[in-house]
Amino acid sequence: MDFEFSSEQQLLADSARRYIAEQYSFERRKQILASAAGYSATVWKDFADLGFLGLNVPEQDGGLGGGPVETLLLATAIGEGLVVEPYLSSAVVATRAIARLGSPEQRDAWLGKLAAGEMMAVVVGDASLDGAGDGIRATASGGGWELNGRVPVVYHAPAADLLLVAARAGSGSGAPDALFAVPGRAAGVTRIPYVTVDSQLAADVECHGVRIDATARLGKDVAAELAALFDFGLFALCAEALGALDRCLAITVEYTRTRNQFGGPIGRFQALQHRMVDMLMRIEQARSLVYLAAARCDEPEATARESVLSAAKVLVSDAARFVGQQAVQLHGGMGVSDEVAVSHYFKRLVATEIRFGSGDAHLARYGRHLATG
Repeated sequence: MDFEFSSEQQLLADSARRYIAEQYSFERRKQILASAAGYSATVWKDFADLGFLGLNVPEQDGGLGGGPVETLLLATAIGEGLVVEPYLSSAVVATRAIARLGSPEQRDAWLGKLAAGEMMAVVVGDASLDGAGDGIRATASGGGWELNGRVPVVYHAPAADLLLVAARAGSGSGAPDALFAVPGRAAGVTRIPYVTVDSQLAADVECHGVRIDATARLGKDVAAELAALFDFGLFALCAEALGALDRCLAITVEYTRTRNQFGGPIGRFQALQHRMVDMLMRIEQARSLVYLAAARCDEPEATARESVLSAAKVLVSDAARFVGQQAVQLHGGMGVSDEVAVSHYFKRLVATEIRFGSGDAHLARYGRHLATG
């Protein structure tokens, strides 16, 4: 398998890293977090101008038509910078949902605006694998639909102009099998906002008698497509975590070179060198599975796709826990201070471990696929 990036792919990665290094410093990020919005509209527009928001928009819809490798490279750079703008939620998951499931009219109405940074969208659905959310039920009503239910912890829902609500329209219980486009301020929609442990916007989304017409539905009987969509989001999350892991290690190594104790830098102590090597080994193990996930995340056969993606999440979760804890400990007491960047990487890695299903949940899914052959 060839893991060499093309010149175009490398240019994308370089441009993303250059922008983040020049325009998204740790101090700039703190200013963004302190703002009323909790994200930067200027950064979002810059992302659009650089083509980042159109990466997952097909070429026939006016986008760049990028694939998993391009998403991997951009998400890794975003993870390195601890970007809080809704790239994963809007530019990856929601954009792919519309591109894959939307009608020509729906794609024409929304994809251009998403790529231009003129609107934000999020998918409202439980991707945790543990069934923690109550879910949303869609009931046919008067030629349209009525939505009722609740989904907790929807990242970036407070900023979304468009909610793509994954609901159960079929009889009985089970995974969502329908997707509906609902304006963020539609009557009956309640968003209970808060800030997550890693300083990102989120909300519990509730639908109380939300009425929409039949044209708001994207596709029909899309349970398999929604499962694949959440798996692609999981892949992008793992790629973001990879960037955060790389940067967390780099910060820690630099700190041990400059922190003097007992007459010299603490990085000269062999015991601490061994710990940093262990951190590197965990990251490289995770990287190998994330790269494999890039090759398999578009696999239509569910078992083959889910096995690799769950394996990647297990190793990424393990690396996130180990690397984050070691980085904080090697920084000493200041490692948990908000004034030090490593504490923010630690919190991002903690949140990564529980998003799109915990490491334990994915280990169980991997085990089920292994048992059934």
